[in-house]
Amino acid sequence: MQQLVIDRFEGKFAICENADQRYFAIETQELPEGAKEGSVLEISGEGELSLNQEETERRRQAAALKQKKAFDR
Repeated sequence: MQQLVIDRFEGKFAICENADQRYFAIETQELPEGAKEGSVLEISGEGELSLNQEETERRRQAAALKQKKAFDR
């Protein structure tokens, strides 16, 4: 299963990045409910998009920890 991370929104598109650092534009109407910047999306073999809440939260916590370490010097 392929994963994408929503990098940003531009107009009616979500700009998503994959593990190879390639970018894809997906229309916002195609996104699962609750998707926002930083959300991790999974693409099934049939092309269905779903939100991976656990991976999204893990990444958010890791980013918050890096920020905290950077500013606690």
